[in-house]
Order: sequence, then structure tokens, then C-alpha cells
Amino acid sequence: MANTYSQIYIQIVFAVQGRQNLITKNHQEELHKYITGIVQKREQKMLTVYCNPDHTHLLVGLKPNITISDLVRDIKAGSSNFINENRWVKGKFNWQEGYGAFSYSRSQIDQVAKYILNQEEHHKRKTFKDEYLELLDKFEIEYDERYLFDWME
Repeated sequence: MANTYSQIYIQIVFAVQGRQNLITKNHQEELHKYITGIVQKREQKMLTVYCNPDHTHLLVGLKPNITISDLVRDIKAGSSNFINENRWVKGKFNWQEGYGAFSYSRSQIDQVAKYILNQEEHHKRKTFKDEYLELLDKFEIEYDERYLFDWME
């Protein structure tokens, strides 16, 4: 019986609704573990995750048995429910609609993982908006400004 072999690495980026700083340091590690559990339950490989106060980066090794949009939907829905059930924020927590998904080769994985894990330092010099627009430009993705995340200026 033939098997399916693949090597697909995707960086996924999504933002907190309203771009509010709702993910606090004291909940960050627990949220990382929870999101990793969602990825693993969907039989995918979590390589790196970092939740900033207002947005999240993941680096995932994907099998071709799931679409990126289904995985992101499950991550966002599951983690929103987890945050709300634990009452980490006043009111209701939600992620913004949409996400960015950027593909990488195996030779780039270590560099991308280090970039994701260094988010705290990185955002001392660059806003999330600048970072995200740079990713879209780097990957030559055409976009309409009207349909990007809501930005805090």
C-alpha cells in the first residue's frame, strides 16, 4: 500500500479582536500549551508558538490531511473558548477574522523558529502592522488594505 509523504512548513499569524493587549505574560505559557494540544490533536506538528499580547505566531509542520483554514479555525475557536472559560479577560475574548499563512522550506525552519521565539525583542523595534505588511510584501502577496487586521496606531 502506498503512503503519502510531504514536507510542508507554515507560519500562521493571527490577531486579537480589536488588537487589544489581552494575552498576559502570566497566561502565555498555558496558552502555548493549549494551542499546541489543539495542533497535536489534529495530528499536525507544532514546531514553535509565541503569543504576543495582541497577536500570535505559530510554525507548524502540516500533513496534507487537513487544510490550513480548518486548522486555524480549530486553533482560534478552541483557544478563544479556553480563554473565556478560564475568565482571563473581562468580557468576551475573540480573535480577529482572517490570518496570514506563509510557507517555508526545511532549511529555513531554525531561522523562522528563532524569529518567532524572539517576538518580544522584535516588537520593541517594529510594530505588528509593520511586521505583517513586511511578510505580505516578502512573500509577494497582493492584498487590499480594507481587508487586513484592524490596526492600533
